[in-house]
Amino acid sequence: MTSIRTYLIVALLSTVALGNFVAAVYGYRSSMIEAEALLDSQLNDAVSLIATMRTVSTPLVDAPSSLMAFQIWSADGKLIQRSANTSDAPITVFEDGYRDENFEGFRWRVLSRFDQQQQRWLLVGERIDIRTQLADKVILHAVMPIVASLPLVALVVWLVVGNGLSLVRKLAQELGGKRADDLSRLTTSNPPVELAPVVDAINDLLRRLQESVLRERRFSADAAHELRTPLSAIKVHIHNLRNEYPDETDALRTLDRDINRLSHLIEQIMLLYRTTPESYQANMQEVDLHALAQSVIGDLYADIDARQQSISLTGSAQTVTGDRDSLIILLSNLILNASKYSAEGASITVHVDRAELGICLSVADTGPGIPLAEISRVFDRFYRVGGDRHSSAADGCGLGLSIVKHIGDLHHANIVIENNADGPGLTVSVIFPADFQSPLIFTRHSAC
Repeated sequence: MTSIRTYLIVALLSTVALGNFVAAVYGYRSSMIEAEALLDSQLNDAVSLIATMRTVSTPLVDAPSSLMAFQIWSADGKLIQRSANTSDAPITVFEDGYRDENFEGFRWRVLSRFDQQQQRWLLVGERIDIRTQLADKVILHAVMPIVASLPLVALVVWLVVGNGLSLVRKLAQELGGKRADDLSRLTTSNPPVELAPVVDAINDLLRRLQESVLRERRFSADAAHELRTPLSAIKVHIHNLRNEYPDETDALRTLDRDINRLSHLIEQIMLLYRTTPESYQANMQEVDLHALAQSVIGDLYADIDARQQSISLTGSAQTVTGDRDSLIILLSNLILNASKYSAEGASITVHVDRAELGICLSVADTGPGIPLAEISRVFDRFYRVGGDRHSSAADGCGLGLSIVKHIGDLHHANIVIENNADGPGLTVSVIFPADFQSPLIFTRHSAC
């Protein structure tokens, strides 16, 4: 069943049509019985009329109607008179009553009556086909209004069902109009008895979702906040150890790297919390992506240069509507990912330009790329391709692209990840819709 409205209309119209059909059949049969009785009464009147006719010398005369036939026989079985459309044989038996007979190529309704006064038999018949046609016309005139009213009934049913389902549409509109961070109860008041359980179930689901979101937000914020303090203390102790032991050992270097990795994980968790749709406070403004990329590259250049890597910015100035701080996080994660998973001396290219589907920002590296079977999973939280993308220097936590995806979704952008066709490396493209207000279906497109 694809539509409740269609189901109700079809069911109701089928019921009405079936009811009308049964009523019409019953009415037709009842009307035919009544019509037969009426026509038999008229046939009886015709016999009475013929009984008053004066007997003429010629036995062959015209019937009162071309659709009627009659014969007059004496009590001893001699033909006295007949209509021109009968033969010399009796058209029925000499017994009082109505019968159906065949003669002259037609089926006839025949009435036989004995005239006691003049001692003779009166046989009068009417063609049954003509009687049936007459009865059908009368009955059809009575039934046709019922059939003709079906379109009007269908229209009324359509309007009534539509009005009855209007509250369902209002409920759908209210749900569709809710913001991503609005988990408040539905405001639908006094819903119908049939719809009340649905409204209650939705409100209960929204309540449980809100509690779940609050628990997640509270845990993320508390965990990250509480972990920062001991990590800062550990970093101080590591600094003091370096001063006490100038000859740095492998254990100290490993400890320092692990502490930095844990600090990075905490910062990424905080970024992920701040960029979730539930808690996102959009500060939308016109942002020049090309200029923003230039600024982010300047901030990250020291880290990239430390790995003897080169980075270039191509394209042209392109303006999108977005949150500047979130776009900085998106760009930083993409560029740092490209640097982290590329070898020393690799090159990174950031490109900003207009594409067929909107404004395209792409970051390409010359790293190992990603196996095709794993590309669909790179946006999962804490998922890392191959553990470390084949590089021991690539210490990450698996949240970078998840944050990029969240920020992209908040800006209605589509993200495409492809291995470079002309050599090793990976290209991540973020396609922003030309009109931020128009919804974009998140389907896979070719990179820009």
